[in-house]
Amino acid sequence: MSLLDREMPDVVMTPDNIRSRTFPVLSNVLVAVAALVVSAAVVLGTGIGNWVLVVVLGGVFYLVGLNVAASRVEGRRAARNRTWQALIYTACVLAVLPLASVVWTLLSKGVERLDSDFFFTTMANIGARDPNGGAYHAIVGTLEQVGIATLLAVPLGVLGAIYLVEYGRGRFATTVRFFVDVMTGIPSIVAGLFILSFWVLIVSPWFNDGNPEYSGFAAALALTVLMLPTIVRSTEEMLRLVPGPLREGAYALGVPQWKTILKIVLPTAAPGIVTGVMLAIARAAGETAPVLLVAGGLARKNPNPFSGGQSSLALYVFQQAGDASKFAPARAWTAALTLVALVLIFTVGAKLLARRNKLTR
Repeated sequence: MSLLDREMPDVVMTPDNIRSRTFPVLSNVLVAVAALVVSAAVVLGTGIGNWVLVVVLGGVFYLVGLNVAASRVEGRRAARNRTWQALIYTACVLAVLPLASVVWTLLSKGVERLDSDFFFTTMANIGARDPNGGAYHAIVGTLEQVGIATLLAVPLGVLGAIYLVEYGRGRFATTVRFFVDVMTGIPSIVAGLFILSFWVLIVSPWFNDGNPEYSGFAAALALTVLMLPTIVRSTEEMLRLVPGPLREGAYALGVPQWKTILKIVLPTAAPGIVTGVMLAIARAAGETAPVLLVAGGLARKNPNPFSGGQSSLALYVFQQAGDASKFAPARAWTAALTLVALVLIFTVGAKLLARRNKLTR
């Protein structure tokens, strides 16, 4: 007999000392079912709530029951890990549920008017008893207003962020950053009132024989005010994430600072900048109050954003949702679905363009 054999006593494996260290999946499911049954009995039996409270209380019972059952099988440490893991998964599901509910509601209610008449006709001469009528004028207005706002806000926002990160020092940069943070939280109606008092009532009479004039361009200016702080802040954070050695390597090779920013820093931060820009565009496309205040909203198409009122998809949804016609809700849901689809298309297209950047591969 070897020395190892003499020092290691024989261990007889019996059913008493064989213990599984993994909590079975079936037991996990049984705990969840039992938690829901107990929750339903408590909530529905006492009449204190509906199925929503059943699910919430069932989740609490499930976490408690999982911790107790897993402790007896895996031990306290593994049970705590499993409980926190279940809590994280539950939080993820709760975060996804509202989004899934919104998408399902839009798809289920928005397909009713998803036809050519909706996309190629306007609300001109459409009465309360007419089932026809579309959002062609609102789609044109949204594309023009958001497009002009993007052309104005993106260069200004990116240049402002470059100044704050690469050049800004001292009190002035601190003041600019402070006001950008303040503007991030201003209500959209404040931006609309600002453009109304400045552009519509003061500037537009110079070009319209002394008379104030609503226009899609005024709405684009209001959307620009709302987009600027989002673009500046998101671009600033992305530029700060660019590694310093990239800049230092370019400077060591004698590359000027402006060219380093243009050729190295901006391409490296491009995916994050695009994400911030798309967030700003999504917010601008869904705003109603500024368009209502400075563009008025028309029932017919007006392709000229610099003269006359315009509508937008967000304003169209607002108007149709409050219309007394029984055909209006279907138009509102389809317009909302169209607005979400447009933002999704723009986001996917921008992401694909950003991926073509060689420095980010």
